[in-house]
Amino acid sequence: MLTRTKTRLLFGFALLLFSLSGAGAFVALARLREAERWVAHTRDVQLALAQVNTLVARAGRTRTSYVDSGDPRTLLEHQQVIAQLPKAFTNLRALTGDNPNQQKSCDHLEDLSSQRVGLMERSIALKQSGESTLQTQSTITQTTVGLASQIDDTLQSMANEEQRLLNQRVGRRRNRELLAAGLLLLTFLIAGVLFVVVYRLLTRELQARQMAQHSLQRLSARVLTIRDEERRRFSRELHDSMGQHLASAKMHLDLLGQSMPGNASLHETSDLLDQALSETRTLSYLLHPPLLDEAGLESAAREYVDGFSRRSNIPVSLHIPENLERLGEPLELTLFRVLQEGLTNIHRHSGCTQATINLAVSPTQVALSMRDNGRGMSPEVLEGFRNDGSHLGVGLAGMRERVRELGGRLDLASDRGGTLLSVALPRPRKDSVPTAPSSARST
Repeated sequence: MLTRTKTRLLFGFALLLFSLSGAGAFVALARLREAERWVAHTRDVQLALAQVNTLVARAGRTRTSYVDSGDPRTLLEHQQVIAQLPKAFTNLRALTGDNPNQQKSCDHLEDLSSQRVGLMERSIALKQSGESTLQTQSTITQTTVGLASQIDDTLQSMANEEQRLLNQRVGRRRNRELLAAGLLLLTFLIAGVLFVVVYRLLTRELQARQMAQHSLQRLSARVLTIRDEERRRFSRELHDSMGQHLASAKMHLDLLGQSMPGNASLHETSDLLDQALSETRTLSYLLHPPLLDEAGLESAAREYVDGFSRRSNIPVSLHIPENLERLGEPLELTLFRVLQEGLTNIHRHSGCTQATINLAVSPTQVALSMRDNGRGMSPEVLEGFRNDGSHLGVGLAGMRERVRELGGRLDLASDRGGTLLSVALPRPRKDSVPTAPSSARST
């Protein structure tokens, strides 16, 4: 399986695990809120039980107080307490409606409370009729105390049942939380491991791409170097071998023409040899100008620009420092090739009527700019060149690779008024500038 496909699968699985973790967290939070509602429900039931207990106890106290004192205010308070009991039981039934056992206990509690309230009403009625005696009230009191004990037992039983349910629900919630936390932790760890693996795979692929890119750049630089060496060798062979043979043939033909002055074919052949010799020298110069090795960039650039203007009929203004010191063979060769390729593109594509070349030298940098007044480049081509180097011709690609190899940068700017090519290269220290090769100096 390809590394890219494997990386995508692992990344997708890691995202799936993170999604499951999020869903699990959502479910755990939902169950936590549900457990909190059950806890609140239990508290409400306990409050309702306490309210019933309080009302029943208050009813007993107000009844005893009225029987002892005959104060109408305590009778009124007693009646108010009795009136609140139905509402309290209704609330208790509503809260325990989901539990049949609690409903039965609630029925029993209400029945006991009704019996106790009935005894209280009988005791109060005896007091109001004047038939109340100590023995009668004592009997009623003993009976109500027994009912109160049963009511307390029932209330306690209901409270214990609610506490049991609460403990059961809390324990169930705790187990679910532990399970959810364990699953979330396991899922998160697996997803984290997968992300680490994906990161390593991506890093490895990126490193491989960078190594391939660096290898390609080194190969391109090597190809350019070999091409320059071949061009230098071909230029020397054309100049030293073919050029010399053509010159010798021209000399012999001239001698033959002196003995045959009226032969038109000899004169025509001599003119053809002159033309061939001139083109051979031009081709040798275009391949590699000998002045670049012998005199340096300034002389070679001036001679090449003059020849270009004559051949193309495009006026070129060259601004270059006079008595420019040697910059080193790699830098001079790169600047000359950029100059050569830039003028070639101007002649082929710009349709301009004039061009300007500026060379500026500082202690740390050499800057070359070439501007024409031609038709310019399309925005698509210019954008592709700036973004990823697409839409590059062979010449521009070679220029960019040469400049990049020396640690410089190449920029293009273009509009309807023409195109500007800018190159900036770091200048090597003087003690590191190599001299021209001995083979070049001897040509």
